[in-house]
Amino acid sequence: MLLASYFACALLLAACLGLELAACRSRPPAAPHHANPAFRRFQRGYYCVYLPALAADWLQGPYLYKLYQHYRFLEGQIAILYVCGFASSILFGLVSSSLVDQLGRKKSCILFSFTYSICCLAKLSRDYLVLAAGRVLAGLSTALLFSAFEAWYVHEHVERYDFPTEWITVTFSRAAFWNNIIAVGAGGAADFFAEWLGLGPVAPFMVSIPLLVLSGVFAVKNWDENYGKKRAFSKTCGDGLKCLLSDRRVLLLGTIQALFESVIYIFIFLWTPVLDPHGAPLGIVFSGFMAASMLGSSVYHLAISKRYHLQPIHLLSLAVLLVFFSLFMLTFSTNPSQESPSESFLAFLLIELSCGLYFPAMGFLRQKVVPEKDRLGVMNWFRLPLNLLACLGLLVLHDSDRQTGTRSMFGLCAAVALLALLAVGRLFALSRHDAELRLPAPLGQSDTDATPEL
Repeated sequence: MLLASYFACALLLAACLGLELAACRSRPPAAPHHANPAFRRFQRGYYCVYLPALAADWLQGPYLYKLYQHYRFLEGQIAILYVCGFASSILFGLVSSSLVDQLGRKKSCILFSFTYSICCLAKLSRDYLVLAAGRVLAGLSTALLFSAFEAWYVHEHVERYDFPTEWITVTFSRAAFWNNIIAVGAGGAADFFAEWLGLGPVAPFMVSIPLLVLSGVFAVKNWDENYGKKRAFSKTCGDGLKCLLSDRRVLLLGTIQALFESVIYIFIFLWTPVLDPHGAPLGIVFSGFMAASMLGSSVYHLAISKRYHLQPIHLLSLAVLLVFFSLFMLTFSTNPSQESPSESFLAFLLIELSCGLYFPAMGFLRQKVVPEKDRLGVMNWFRLPLNLLACLGLLVLHDSDRQTGTRSMFGLCAAVALLALLAVGRLFALSRHDAELRLPAPLGQSDTDATPEL
């Protein structure tokens, strides 16, 4: 597993580099924002706060399960700790946007740095209740990470600096690129501190703290405060539910998201106990996962380019199909009588590759069919079944024997992925007669010609 992990990571990174170089050659000449020093300075101020926060978050990914195992907790107890995190995500995810708007976006980013630092410090304790409280704080911190920073940037970009709104995607695209690079590097860094220096699985969490402090200090020093409009939580959720029930496309998207992402959450829990007993270097494996996800994202952007002009719905279908196939593989490769860690590792890489295809495709379709005014409420309803399914799956695993329970869980996840595939098929049928769900055809090509048969 050691050599296979390094080889897979290197191969995936080489493939990503090749696709990125090809994309650079085909990009149009530099846009006006490249020559605007005020905009470039504003971007750098945002990245100085946001990127260290992302790095701190990714550093904690490879060794979370291993740390709890190192403290001699049973798999069922570890599952409950993960459930605490998911349940916290349900609670704080529902109210995070309103909280951020009222507290202030800058203060919320500073609060993120503080709460996530406390969460990391809690990992030093072997007390189960302290670790559970740390997971609750992790749920709050994650909700702030994915709401406060973006909300602060959009407000400053539009209201304070009055830059063109189309430049917002430039900043977020570049942030997404660096996020991928940081995620891959975080796995290697975690492996270096935990294994090479022999500091143990708690080391990556301690290394995260200086990055969180750096993010908070830059926010205090360089950012101005801004606030959002006060919104009634009940009205937001009520309008979101009406939108969800009145548009079949939105309901199908919500179903696909809940089914697909709940499977991914369970995969996040299961990959370590499947690979770790076979001597896999967890940090390098994690880097390989992130490289596979980055490759999937690169393939997505290449596939929707003018050269190939595939539609996002095609790539969403491919992503769900890949996950179903991978989970089906895992039901055999995790058979207790004949385990195959190499096949399991390959299946996990395919799952991450599919995530790289899934998230941009889902983001495009969601932007097209969910009205801006209802997006927050709809997303709240999307998250609820997602987290509930993940919690239910982990609780089922909690009551199972480790080896047979893991295999059974992958079988159950494959069934869930099959349901998601059926929902994607229905959405694909709708998209054939709905131009809103498709990218516009290139000049000189009819819309019908641009949509290949599957």
